[in-house]
Amino acid sequence: MKILLATNNKHKVNEIKNILNLINLELLTLNDLNLNVEVEEDKDTLNGNALKKAEEIYKISHLPTLADDTGLFVDALNGEPGVYSSRYSGENATYESNCKKLLLNLKEIPDLNRYAHFKTIVCYYIFKDEYFFFDGIMNGKIISENRGNNGFGYDPVFVPDGFDKTYAEMTDEEKNSVSHRGKAFQKVKEFLVNKIII
Repeated sequence: MKILLATNNKHKVNEIKNILNLINLELLTLNDLNLNVEVEEDKDTLNGNALKKAEEIYKISHLPTLADDTGLFVDALNGEPGVYSSRYSGENATYESNCKKLLLNLKEIPDLNRYAHFKTIVCYYIFKDEYFFFDGIMNGKIISENRGNNGFGYDPVFVPDGFDKTYAEMTDEEKNSVSHRGKAFQKVKEFLVNKIII
């Protein structure tokens, strides 16, 4: 069975492939199909963005498609950056500039009050108008400086509950076993095993 991953993010592709390691499943990327597509994330919810990406890529590829959207929600910032996490610092946002803006906005917030959670929504678009959503949430805190060289996005400043190290200080296996994206795609995996792949 072939499923297309609707992302150009190599970090995400690696994470997802490590989780969805099923014998009967071939995961394809946009690059594998020579598709140079960038779907604009202009919806105001994670579900909306995930569905839009999955649907638009499906219309081009005619393959069952997996798309996800993730947000970091910080309590002290009234849920910012939330659905705008990937473009928090502006149109030409980078991982570094997003983290820098986040830490600047939290400068006056004491460590004890830096509660946050990551949330991932995955949309599995099978056929026209037939799709399913899966979610994953991880609670934690934002620290005051970057730590670690692994991972991407806000990983260097996020310490998940129950740990004393950031996502960026974890191995890929450690992160995938506890992360928001790991939890969401684990649900996808269970769905594929139970409903699709015999």
